[in-house]
Amino acid sequence: MKKVSESTVARLSVYLRLLTEVSATGVATLASEELARRCGTSAAQVRKDLSFFGTFGKRGLGYSVPELTAALRQILGLERRWRVALIGAGKIGAALMAYQDFRRQGFDIVAVFDTDEAKIGVDWNGLVVQADAELPRCLKGIDIAIVAVPGEAAQGVVDRVVAAGVRAILNFAPIKLNVPEHVAVKTVNMALELEGLSYALVNEARRSRRVTSRPAASRG
Repeated sequence: MKKVSESTVARLSVYLRLLTEVSATGVATLASEELARRCGTSAAQVRKDLSFFGTFGKRGLGYSVPELTAALRQILGLERRWRVALIGAGKIGAALMAYQDFRRQGFDIVAVFDTDEAKIGVDWNGLVVQADAELPRCLKGIDIAIVAVPGEAAQGVVDRVVAAGVRAILNFAPIKLNVPEHVAVKTVNMALELEGLSYALVNEARRSRRVTSRPAASRG
């Protein structure tokens, strides 16, 4: 199979979410054009993304919603449940613990860690916050670690997470992490995303000013 880009995988997740929504309304089939329209892309892009993994749908009939949903769940590894550890019981950690879609999609947060003595031993949605020192012992059998600690502490935490055998990390610290090639890392940088939005707003305003400042065409 050809190497699949991160943007393609991200779109697969969007397709799956949309298919799950339409399935709840009783829709049985969906054309690539309609799937593309609802997901903000093109039918050609939908077909290209899916072609990496096989042949789906029938010309003139569209995609079977149940079949494509099942296929995407398998492709994205959502047919099983994943054990997740949350490292950092701060505000971001609290928000992540409250996010119900994690469990619905098969991601079970089974352990929470922090260095703050005031938080250790506190009940967090049925889980007891454990001391950071317990990481090496308690990460055995963990599939994914969510790192929600300050930037200056992140690399040290990640080094210990990797040493414990965890091969997938979701990082909320605003730094680039150094990990071995066999470890997958996704970084969520909220400041970066906001800067992208501010750029879009500023440039839209600039385009509007250029349009309104153009001289009127001569009617000579």
